[in-house]
Amino acid sequence: MALWFPRLATDRLQRRAKPPPSDAPPLVVVAKVDNALRLSAVDRKATALGLAIGQPLANARAMLPALKVVAANEPDDLKLLTRIADWCDRFTPHVALDGPRGLLLDVTGASHLFGGEQALLNKILESLRAQGFAVRGAMAGTAIAARAFARYRDGAVIEPGEEAEMIAPLPVAALNLDHITTHAFRRAGLKTVGQVASRKRAELTARFGASMVATLDQALGHGAQPLSPRLPLPDYWKEQGFAEPVATEEVIRATLKTLASALSKVLEQRGEGARRLEAVFFRADGAVRRLAIDMGVSTRAPAVIERLFREKLDTLADPLDPGFGFDLIRLSASRVERAPCEVADFDASINEKADIGFLVDRLATRFGSRRILAFQPNDTHIPEAAWAAVPAQYVQASKLPWKKIREPGDAPRRPLRLFARPEPVTLLTTLEGAQHLRWRKVQHAVAQCEGPERIAMEWWRHETPQPTRDYFRVEDGEGRRYWLYRAGVPPQWFLHGVFA
Repeated sequence: MALWFPRLATDRLQRRAKPPPSDAPPLVVVAKVDNALRLSAVDRKATALGLAIGQPLANARAMLPALKVVAANEPDDLKLLTRIADWCDRFTPHVALDGPRGLLLDVTGASHLFGGEQALLNKILESLRAQGFAVRGAMAGTAIAARAFARYRDGAVIEPGEEAEMIAPLPVAALNLDHITTHAFRRAGLKTVGQVASRKRAELTARFGASMVATLDQALGHGAQPLSPRLPLPDYWKEQGFAEPVATEEVIRATLKTLASALSKVLEQRGEGARRLEAVFFRADGAVRRLAIDMGVSTRAPAVIERLFREKLDTLADPLDPGFGFDLIRLSASRVERAPCEVADFDASINEKADIGFLVDRLATRFGSRRILAFQPNDTHIPEAAWAAVPAQYVQASKLPWKKIREPGDAPRRPLRLFARPEPVTLLTTLEGAQHLRWRKVQHAVAQCEGPERIAMEWWRHETPQPTRDYFRVEDGEGRRYWLYRAGVPPQWFLHGVFA
């Protein structure tokens, strides 16, 4: 199915305000093309008065002095087209953008859910027109054929195999080729698609290239190119529609619980579990809201899924606004893995790992996965690189063990807090021979010092040699302990961390 919005830019501007009065001036959108301002979109009134897309602005003003002109805003047009594509997800997840003003929907196997292909097309067109959009649509066996019929035969449903016959009388412009190729066909007297198709393929390939011939064959229904959906397709999904839009929180939570149970049964039959779940709420006014949760291990337990979505709903910075209500709620699993069979045991310790994983998932759902971190060892002896903080949900079992550098009963060998960047300090010696440490403009009397512990840098990782560090553990008169090192010639002192 192809949808085409010929007045997308003007519809975007006119839908924001109240309906314009009958005496309002025509609205046009202009963009600079070849150093000249040309009309890129016109509203219905401007079209009725003879203005057309591509016309110079100066000519349009000469024809209609009272003309409302607005500069083109392609990013806003794309946002609006994306929102329309989100709305179309309720019919099929196979939705692709088709240029700046079109959409392509693969409704294979879904049309029977809405009463047939013609009924589905009519429902989509009527709903979009009710929202204030000028839209044209058609269905065919290939995307290029559907695009051509949407522009020249609005509302048509072409059965597979009939594309060549039905598209033959359409103009060459229906193929949506570049301007030079279309102009060349017209100059050669080939004004319709059927006339172009009657020429030999070798002749067309030699003159216009293989890509043009492939486009022509797809328009005739002789070949098809798969769509590239704008969003990744979920592996499994369950959805529930409502005859009357729902807006209460109790119904929304109960629906999510029901969908989680239904999706769990599908995953259990295939021996799989979900690592990422997404709930999509389709509002009656066309708005779409998506909520996603991630899990550290694959799961299919409905109670776990329902609890995580409850956490997500309770902690939204932008609460879920039902507006006039949701008429469709969908729960999909977008990342699925093999899930091991659950083993029941009377030993409570066997479930500790699962409980910790569930706690991590809850915290990540509430605060974000990037804020719940776990530490993993690195294969290096450099203190600041000996470990890495990674999101706890995605941590993998490391083959490197943590190196034990502290014997039982010994004082800590490494500080509890390690600075991201070592801070320069100064060591001072008084006339009486006492030493003082000056750090952050504060002077501390040195009571004890232990060291050095020499750590050489990894010479194979640096183009220029790095100075060796001599680390010392220093304690001041008030019992605070610091981790310092000396490096370079002449030696410079740096504070790398502090002990508890």
